[in-house]
Amino acid sequence: MASSRFASLLFFLSLLYHPLSTHANLHKAKLFRASEIFSQDSNQKDTPITTYFQVTKPIKLPKTKPCSSLVLQHDFGFTYNRPPVLADYKPPSNCPSQNFSKIVLEWKATCKGRQFDRIFGVWLGGVELLRSCTAEPRATGIVWTVEKEITRYSSLLKNPQTLAVYLGNLVDSTYTGIYHVNLTFHFYPVEQTPPPNQPSSVLSPADLILPISRNLPLNDGLWFLVQNSTEIQSKQFKIPQNSYRAVLEVYVSFHSSDEFWFGNPPNEYLIANNLTDSPGNGPFREVVVSLDGNEIGAVWPFTVVYTGGINPLLWRPITGIGSFDLPSYDIEITPFLGKILDGKQHEFGFGVTNALDVWFIDANLHVWLDHKSKETMGELIKYEHPSPTISLVSNFKGLNGSFLTSATRSISSSGWVKSSYGKITTHSFQEFSFTNLMEFGKNGNSQIVNQTIDANKRVYAMLPSSYSYSDERYQNFPFYLHTDNVDQGNGSYASVANVSLGFNEKGFAGSSWSGFDTSILKNLQNGQGSMLVKGNLVTSGLGSTQQVYSYERSRLDGDCYFWNVSSTNYTILYDIAENPCSTSQRYSPGFGLEKWKPL
Repeated sequence: MASSRFASLLFFLSLLYHPLSTHANLHKAKLFRASEIFSQDSNQKDTPITTYFQVTKPIKLPKTKPCSSLVLQHDFGFTYNRPPVLADYKPPSNCPSQNFSKIVLEWKATCKGRQFDRIFGVWLGGVELLRSCTAEPRATGIVWTVEKEITRYSSLLKNPQTLAVYLGNLVDSTYTGIYHVNLTFHFYPVEQTPPPNQPSSVLSPADLILPISRNLPLNDGLWFLVQNSTEIQSKQFKIPQNSYRAVLEVYVSFHSSDEFWFGNPPNEYLIANNLTDSPGNGPFREVVVSLDGNEIGAVWPFTVVYTGGINPLLWRPITGIGSFDLPSYDIEITPFLGKILDGKQHEFGFGVTNALDVWFIDANLHVWLDHKSKETMGELIKYEHPSPTISLVSNFKGLNGSFLTSATRSISSSGWVKSSYGKITTHSFQEFSFTNLMEFGKNGNSQIVNQTIDANKRVYAMLPSSYSYSDERYQNFPFYLHTDNVDQGNGSYASVANVSLGFNEKGFAGSSWSGFDTSILKNLQNGQGSMLVKGNLVTSGLGSTQQVYSYERSRLDGDCYFWNVSSTNYTILYDIAENPCSTSQRYSPGFGLEKWKPL
């Protein structure tokens, strides 16, 4: 029947593995079961261990010798619905200096056998440092490494803390993969004496970081679970009364019925076709952040595709953008400090517009302190947060048709804080736009999703002394997906998927004291996959991926990078990586610096 054929297409992008609990933070949604994929290479005993990787620029490190600490070594076997693995963290004692210019988290893991991809998190003192997805192993074994700069958490790393890692894994006779993990922190001492402290410097880490996450003990991750469109998860907090700046860093990931939210059709389509078991609520999602019940910011998330998503063969060995290091999103809280400098408890809340079960959300509150004052004072000058404008144009008959979903929103706030630095006035702006064109054809067996998200953030701070600070981020997330199922008869069908996703960002940041810096990132990934399926078993398949990563900065520090790479079914076809920076190139007209001026 047509209805059943469409349902099979949606299961192409939905659950095939059912967890033991509705609160599972197992990553479940994927094209096919992992066990059905691994049968293709299970007999290749002589195949060397495969290295999986995420395409990104390497971290620019200082010339000083790092002080490295192995903070956790653990084998994650049957860890699902069990408490996070804990370790006692202590700052490095073997360093000649306790002043560090850069700190790097290194996650290195190996796995062999069969296993689903699993979402996991790393927290220090309840502060999330990394959210990531495991690589799906093969019978001959894999290894992957995630390196993330965590210098912005310097104040947290100066004191003993409890380290928590949650990776909910299942091991049985079918899913045999155990994740063997080493987690190391690398501390790089400063090369020279740092300059005097300045207020709100874009380069200065916060003096204090407060966890806006769940509290131990618990039997899963420290993230909050948002399971429907009306649920609000919240956490109380209190900040020191000598605070003069605050930024909320939000971590977001989406799973189960909303893992592929960008492909969820409107409910009217599901109702008309009696598709009762298919995820819906349309493709628009917005993470809403509130302070004491008032909406103060939002996140329109990047479309991360996990390592088992859409077609698992696409992500071997090149993983999807952001899947090994999910992006976090900063919301400027400084204009609202006048509301929360009273020494009392206040509350952050998190909800998701149109959410289905389940979203994992938590946050870190970065706070800058005025060490020359016991108290600061502030006032909210202006605050505008109109609801998003959302439109839907539907045109369908039966299981075929199209849907155009559009949305826009802007949130702005202004406020001042008076400290020993003077009266600092901060203006914050968030601007979003969203379009999603979804088409169904071939009696519901074919789906096309063409989506674009623009998420822009601007923050300006000014003092009477003419000191100023700017941070502008203009992000663009294009996404395209085409899936098609064709009945081959005899209980088998061919499944084809083409996907394209991009993470583009232009930035302008700095201060009148430190100077201003411009950056341009273009990161585009294309994948093509096909599989022949019989009785829910993959009898043959192919996955190919191409990716081009380009990053340039205006400063004369050589922090530019270019990477062009392609793979097919575990094999790298070409791999070109280089640092294209030179004095003549950095300020060439093609770089576009003439368009970047402080506003």
